Amino acid sequence: MLIAKNIHQYYGGSNILRDVSFEAHLGKVTVLLGRNGVGKTTLLKSLMGLIPIKSGSIEFDGQQIQKKTPYERARSGMGFVPQGREIFARLTVEENLRMGLAYKSGSTPIPPELYELFPVLKQMLNRRGGDLSGGQQQQLAIARALAPKPKLLILDEPTEGIQPSIIKDIGRVIRMLADRGDMAIVLCEQYYDFAQELADDYLVMERGEFIARGAGKDMEANGVRQLVAI
Repeated sequence: MLIAKNIHQYYGGSNILRDVSFEAHLGKVTVLLGRNGVGKTTLLKSLMGLIPIKSGSIEFDGQQIQKKTPYERARSGMGFVPQGREIFARLTVEENLRMGLAYKSGSTPIPPELYELFPVLKQMLNRRGGDLSGGQQQQLAIARALAPKPKLLILDEPTEGIQPSIIKDIGRVIRMLADRGDMAIVLCEQYYDFAQELADDYLVMERGEFIARGAGKDMEANGVRQLVAI
């Protein structure tokens, strides 16, 4: 579903991403791990077109997209949940969900499935996003990205600042979405146990390049916990 090849990205004179290549497949969760400041968020933003890559290629669903705008990538079926959630605090839950459908017809209904995945959102449709707890806001951000039914879901540290009970709910939803087989998921995560539980494939980044990769089932045996320990 996603093939990134030989991506380089610079900030000023610093080479932030160094010849990065990887693939994300339908029905699988690809986990991206690494310490703070190694380039993980830069990579995700580059995939979405929020930061233009200096060189390399990004293929999504058989099409080269490295020159496409973020909204063109979203329309093609890419969903993005940014670090920090970035919901619209003054809009209601329902209005936030409709923002995920902004490029579709105004009569497009909010998929009922979202309320099955995150029941709390149905109870709070008329509540403003800024009045939700951090965990509820994270569920709203994920639901907003899922509203247009993407083929690729990119999540940047969805467990950050979230209470354990909601972390479990988010993990359950991610696994369920992957197991359906019609979506590829790229998950950037600092919480090692959460990442290990969900990973079908893993990538470890250090100083803008991948230093380890493999199958999720091999993470412990391959010493990934030590590689990402702070």
